[in-house]
Amino acid sequence: MHQRVVDELGRRIVGGAWQPGQPLPVEDVLATEIGVSRGALREAVKALAAKGMLRVRPRTGTRVLPPEHWNHLDRDVLRWQQSGDSAALLRDTSELRRIVEPEAARLAAGRAAPDEVRALYDALAAMEAAAVRPGRSGYVEADITFHRALLDASGNRLLGSLGRAVDVALEHSFAVSTQTPGAVEDSLPAHRAVVEAVERGDPEAASAAMLGIIDAAEREITKSSGLSQR
Repeated sequence: MHQRVVDELGRRIVGGAWQPGQPLPVEDVLATEIGVSRGALREAVKALAAKGMLRVRPRTGTRVLPPEHWNHLDRDVLRWQQSGDSAALLRDTSELRRIVEPEAARLAAGRAAPDEVRALYDALAAMEAAAVRPGRSGYVEADITFHRALLDASGNRLLGSLGRAVDVALEHSFAVSTQTPGAVEDSLPAHRAVVEAVERGDPEAASAAMLGIIDAAEREITKSSGLSQR
């Protein structure tokens, strides 16, 4: 019940049902509209305030905060944006990857322990196995595991945490970028090039290979968007 109410309000805020600075409807009215108790509504409001989406003040009421206050790494916020402004989320995800992942690959080439290299090879093997299954079942999940493992192998704990925080955004991005025919098959050699460069301790090659993966994903997302509009 709690998550249902949080989802309902969160989706409305992301969808623009209430503009920044605008108060939410009176508590009794909103609770009745959603079909929950006032207590359940209050708990949901507290959860959204913790995500930076609402501000609760005794005299001014509960007001919507502008998007720049939101915690955009929160899993719920990412889900709501995915179902709302999907194009903006894809753009933001690509930009974040371009800023973070090539440098993470560079760091991994100098820091990755043998078990971290093995984790990358295991994720790559899972991607290759999924690529030949009917419907490529499990491919996106294996791809996410690969990129998480790379961030972990960087030796930077903040990057490792970032990878776990944005997996909803990565899942959405990978699901779109692998839609076009041949995209999965084309991406596998580049992923292998990243692992091999990390294993042999070649930072420049690892970074370049990762940047190539991101460039290719952006092209595939553009193609997928074009196909969906036809």
